[in-house]
Amino acid sequence: MLTPSQRNRDMSLPRIFQITNASITCKSLYIRSIPRHYPNHSLLSPNSQHTHFRSLSLMGLVFGKISVETAKYEVIKSTSEYEIRKYAPSVVAEVTYDPSQFKGNKDGGFMILANYIGAVGKPQNTKPEKIAMTAPVITKDSVGGDGETIAMTAPVVTKEGGGEGEEGNKNNKMVTMQFVLPAVYGKAEEAPKPTDERVVIREEGERKYGVVKFGGVASEQVVREKVEKLRESLEKDGFKVVGDFLLGRYNPPWTIPAFRTNEVMIPVE
Repeated sequence: MLTPSQRNRDMSLPRIFQITNASITCKSLYIRSIPRHYPNHSLLSPNSQHTHFRSLSLMGLVFGKISVETAKYEVIKSTSEYEIRKYAPSVVAEVTYDPSQFKGNKDGGFMILANYIGAVGKPQNTKPEKIAMTAPVITKDSVGGDGETIAMTAPVVTKEGGGEGEEGNKNNKMVTMQFVLPAVYGKAEEAPKPTDERVVIREEGERKYGVVKFGGVASEQVVREKVEKLRESLEKDGFKVVGDFLLGRYNPPWTIPAFRTNEVMIPVE
């Protein structure tokens, strides 16, 4: 047991951040985070050490530290306005949904994918196997019946408060969210099979994007402005835009906005 003087020394060490309704408050929890030079550091139980490192990892995420594997790409052109990147083939886990199922939250699919990889408890896949988180998380919009074909995993359209049913909402924007799986999964069949049928595992081949990076909150207005400017720059420089834009976000939703890293990506030839 720690003596009062030892406990006081440790109370100056990190606190755990608690997320509540998108606001961040400091919760004064005592963490057994003992420095390496601490006399009894080697006597700490594995659980105590694990709690320490998890708390530091959580704090890193809150403050925007990117410590996970990121998508592999080669920069083939760089200007003051954008980069042209060639991305290596990858395997992705994705879910397509109507934000109205999540009270209008366009990031409603995040927890579905987080549950698949085991980021918040037992992995929801058949092995079950925890899968490392990667960055960025990709989202894209599509309109039902006009644009990309939505796979059979597309959710059933639910009724809104106004009484509109499936017919009235058939043109609502759907959202597809993707987690790029770690490079250890070279083929779709090598990835653990999801137990949630809404999650689809598929392969993406080599692809080329025009990319612009920005910080802060990726609001719809900010993203729209970034997309318009990037598209104009790409077309001015002779690139052919061959698809809709993607939004890549490198930080989880609880990261302080000022520390977030985002990217708008437009496929080009």
